[in-house]
Amino acid sequence: MTDFDATRALFDLPDGIVYLDGNSLGPLPRAARERVAREVSHAWGTLLIRGWNEAGWMDLPETVGNKIGRLIGAPEGSVVAGDSTSVNLFKALTAALSLSGERKVVLSDSGNFPTDLYVAQQALVALGRGHALKIVAPEEIDGAIDETVAVLMLTEVDYRTGRLHDMTALTAKAHGAGALTVWDLAHSAGALPVDLSGAGADFAIGCGYKYLNGGPGAPAFIYVRPEHADRVSPALAGWMGHAAPFAFDLGYAPAAGVNRMRVGTPPILAMASLDAALDVWDGVSMADVRARSIELSETFIAEVEARCPQLALASPRDPARRGSQVSFVFAEGYAAMQAAIANGVVGDFRAPDIMRFGFTPLYVGLADVVRAAGVLERVMGERLWDRPEFKQKAKVT
Repeated sequence: MTDFDATRALFDLPDGIVYLDGNSLGPLPRAARERVAREVSHAWGTLLIRGWNEAGWMDLPETVGNKIGRLIGAPEGSVVAGDSTSVNLFKALTAALSLSGERKVVLSDSGNFPTDLYVAQQALVALGRGHALKIVAPEEIDGAIDETVAVLMLTEVDYRTGRLHDMTALTAKAHGAGALTVWDLAHSAGALPVDLSGAGADFAIGCGYKYLNGGPGAPAFIYVRPEHADRVSPALAGWMGHAAPFAFDLGYAPAAGVNRMRVGTPPILAMASLDAALDVWDGVSMADVRARSIELSETFIAEVEARCPQLALASPRDPARRGSQVSFVFAEGYAAMQAAIANGVVGDFRAPDIMRFGFTPLYVGLADVVRAAGVLERVMGERLWDRPEFKQKAKVT
């Protein structure tokens, strides 16, 4: 069994705070602080340019990718870290379309993270081959998969409600119709068991700063199913994805396997932070994480519904149908969340009326969720949300 008291001790958490926003930004692992300091003072400070060879900088995208791969059911050498989630989606989608023949439809849903839809819209314009993005309601995805679809592009866990798509079933349905799949795991990796190999997923992307705790703006990752890896041709290429970067050839020759999905020079300090953060997962069972996550979220829902009748559950009632987050609807949700934060419970808000709470067993316990529900009870019962200072919207909600 995973010792969650031991994992909690690996994080540098502020005193007096219940942190239920790890689904947006994970807290600081103590090892990441130490690793970045060491990378700055020793590797950069003393090795200088030699750090690329002597400190292992050049191999970090693969090292980090393999650590992430173990959390998402991907075989060794099929995941590489680098760039942002959006850039990786552009690469994954255009690579998938390079394999999809004459089909023209990219199918997604209205619950997808908007940036994924923006990337897809503009990628299809840039390709200029007559592709179209088709968006349907999440519950209509299964029925919309047909022989016109080139690529099914979905986020496994809805960022607003936590609604969980069935990756295995939808991937099988897509493959049965002759389509490929691109999965966004931003709210899945590190939150629940993922088995990309078992599901037969073709491509996947995700970020390093939510449940993986790599720090703000941490490098993202990209997965390519091994049988596709030497055939794909993403529309964005760079010298780190070249077969021989330091040959400085004028023509592009793709690297073998998933490394062709690399583009530019990796951000070493951010990559080192993510590398150290991933060591927190040593000895952690994703099955244990999922079981504890459900226990935490079920307790939170029961407590909040008993104490705060003003809040309506927006997430699926069945824990098997949601990820590791719970959302409630309230017309003054932004102000209510600011009031909760001011009283030591940190969640976040998603327009127009969603109060969102993430449950990360590595550092959140049952006492935390009960305390959080108590704070929400006070926020609602005393109408703390109605104070003017909590209604002034910041740039980040």
